Amino acid sequence: MPSNDITNWLASRWPTSRIASSNQLRLAGVDHRVLTAAVRQGILVRVRRGVYVRRDLWLSLSVWERDRLRIEAHRIATGGTSVYSHVSAARLQGCSTWDSDERVHVTVPYSVSRASHSRDVMPHSLRLPDEDVAEIRLSSGVVALATTLERTVSDCARISELERAAVVGDHALRIGASLDGIRAAAERTGAVRGNRRIERLLPLLDPRAESPGETRTRLALAAAGLPPPELQFEIPTAEGLFRADFAWPDVMVILEFDGEAKYFDYRPTQTVLLEERRRENALVVEGWTLVRARWAELSVPGAIPAKVLGALDRARRRAG
Repeated sequence: MPSNDITNWLASRWPTSRIASSNQLRLAGVDHRVLTAAVRQGILVRVRRGVYVRRDLWLSLSVWERDRLRIEAHRIATGGTSVYSHVSAARLQGCSTWDSDERVHVTVPYSVSRASHSRDVMPHSLRLPDEDVAEIRLSSGVVALATTLERTVSDCARISELERAAVVGDHALRIGASLDGIRAAAERTGAVRGNRRIERLLPLLDPRAESPGETRTRLALAAAGLPPPELQFEIPTAEGLFRADFAWPDVMVILEFDGEAKYFDYRPTQTVLLEERRRENALVVEGWTLVRARWAELSVPGAIPAKVLGALDRARRRAG
C-alpha cells in the first residue's frame, strides 16, 4: 500500500488518544500488515512492543512529553499492574527532570531480577504503603498508579545525584509538596540506604526555582560559597516590574539564567523579549549590574560563580 494511502487509512481509524495499542488498532480495522508497513515507512513510531504513535505527532513532542508517553505506552502494554516511581513518577506528577534516562521506573513488592523486565524498564523492589501511592489519569484516559509527589522526591534523592534530585524536589515543592511530607515519606520506607542523600537534599530545596537551569545555578552558587541571592526578586523600573532570577539587592547585582528551549515549556514571543530587554536597560540606567548565565556554562565548573563574583566585586568597588 502506498505511503499516502497508509497515512490516510490510519488517520481515519486512529483512536482519540495520542497512542494506541495493536489491539485497539486491530479492532478499528488496522491489521498487522498495515502496522508493519507503517513502521517501516516511518509513518508510525513503535514506542514499545504493541504500542504506537503517529510519527508527525512524535516529532512535535518535547523531550519530557516523549518521556511521559513512553510511560503511558508501558501502562497500556502491561495492563496497569505497575506502580511507577522515581523519575517516572516525577514525570507523571508533572515535575521537571534533568539528565535522566529514558527507562521506565517501577516499584514492585517482591524481589526482582532485571531479566524479568524488558531492557527499558528499571524495577525497584520495595513494599509501598497505600498512602504513598496515587492514581494519575493519563492522556489516553486510563489511570496509572504512581508514587505520591513527596514519596517521589524521597525516592529520587536516594538513587540520584544531588542536582538531579534537586530539580525534581524544587518543582515538587512548587506544586504542593512539603519538606515535612518528603521527610515523612522517606521514614515510612524503613530503608537506610540513601538517607544521608535525603538529609543533604532537603535544606537545599527552594520552591522559587522555576526551571532546572535555575535549580542547578543556585546549587553552583552555593557550592562556590557565594552570598545567598534573593530568588525571583521584584524590582520596579520605568519600563515596568522586573523579576530577577537571582539578585543581591545590597550591591545591586542581578543574575539572569537564559535557558535552552528543550528544558522549558514555551518560547517567549518577540514582543515579550523586547519588553524584557527594555526593563533590563532601565535597570542598568538605575545602577544595577546584570549578568547572564547560559545552560552550557553549567557544564563548566566554576564558570557561572566566577561571573557573579566578578560582578559583585565591581559593584562593591563602585559603591566604595
